[in-house]
Amino acid sequence: MKKILINGGKELKGQINVGGAKNSAVALIPAALLSDDVVEIYNVPNISDIKSLEEILEYLGAKVSISDGKVMIDCTNVENKKITEEFSKKLRASYYFMSVLLGKYKKADVYFPGGCNIGARPIDQTLKAFRALGAVVEEENNRFKIYAEKLVGCNVYLDMPSVGATINTMFAAVKAEGITIIENAAKEPEVVSVATFLNNMGADIKGAGTSEIIINGVQKLGKGFTEVIPDRIEAGTYMILGALLGNPLKITNIIPEHVDSLTLKLKEMGVNIKVNDSDVEIYKTDNLKPVVIKTHGYPGFPTDLQQPLTVLLTQLEGKSSLQENIYENRFQNVPYLIKMGANIEFIDNQNINIYGKTPLKGTEVEATDLRAGSCMVLAGLLAEGTTTITNIEHVLRGYENIEQKLKNVGAKIDIIEI
Repeated sequence: MKKILINGGKELKGQINVGGAKNSAVALIPAALLSDDVVEIYNVPNISDIKSLEEILEYLGAKVSISDGKVMIDCTNVENKKITEEFSKKLRASYYFMSVLLGKYKKADVYFPGGCNIGARPIDQTLKAFRALGAVVEEENNRFKIYAEKLVGCNVYLDMPSVGATINTMFAAVKAEGITIIENAAKEPEVVSVATFLNNMGADIKGAGTSEIIINGVQKLGKGFTEVIPDRIEAGTYMILGALLGNPLKITNIIPEHVDSLTLKLKEMGVNIKVNDSDVEIYKTDNLKPVVIKTHGYPGFPTDLQQPLTVLLTQLEGKSSLQENIYENRFQNVPYLIKMGANIEFIDNQNINIYGKTPLKGTEVEATDLRAGSCMVLAGLLAEGTTTITNIEHVLRGYENIEQKLKNVGAKIDIIEI
């Protein structure tokens, strides 16, 4: 067990380099299993979720080599085995093994995925796609047995543009007979990166990044390589930090259009921000104006940034409102912000009002999930005095070298063993 200790209120100055995207890498690594050869993935973040995926790959018989952000995966001796609960409970992305094993072997035996407790996070849209492709789905005690004599291309309409369901449908359909069309597909950059990787291995996928993706099934996938895109959520988290404490804070290795929704909101508040080709420079700015935030799928405001952004909303002059439209249990960070001095009003489990400007004071808080944990880190860096954050394993799942990156720009932060 570990915890974070932060001595807050320190001006931050310098540069933070953004690593590879967690939400992209955790889909690209399972995708490798669809190959019958060796694949290479570059710019892979050094986070605990990647280590969990490596364990599953090796359990299935893949040879995995990791060095300086490069992952080489040899799939020539992979076997189809049951993904036990011990493996699946470690991370949400374990459910990608349902679709890659189904797509490759026409059979998968996987326990329900784990990950952060931020809401129901059902996989009904994924299962709907499997059934549409011709698979039988049996569920008992959180265990899914999915099998088909053959998978046949079809039209799949997603009731909501879920990233996970979109990627899972691509994985299951890439070797199906005929053409599969995903309608109301998610448009996130992570979907595009997965489609690009599959095409590099020999798949035939068109339309990724739009609401309609067309997959022409192929018989075999071979060698391939890809590079993980910069993490737009990590970038956004540090951009928010720059607005809180930067003098200035420069965030490098970003794709500006991937963080447009945040950039526009920061400018609406009045934050002093300069956007360049692959970096942003942000200064702490006084007398910021209140805003309205509503989370939506890409290119809307990302749900993964609303929790860290709430810290900044406490520093705006007046009433801001935040509406969470993706998950129903994503305000677990709010009671801890209130404990630190924030003035936040619950309307219901999807809406809060934030009244500012309020000073925050350090105290003991908990990282209840990954993004709530990043919220607590930002709050601790801003707050007067010492903040202790427990249950930080959630944070380490998604933020590479967070301690050192923050120390490099002047933060007083330490990760210690309990």
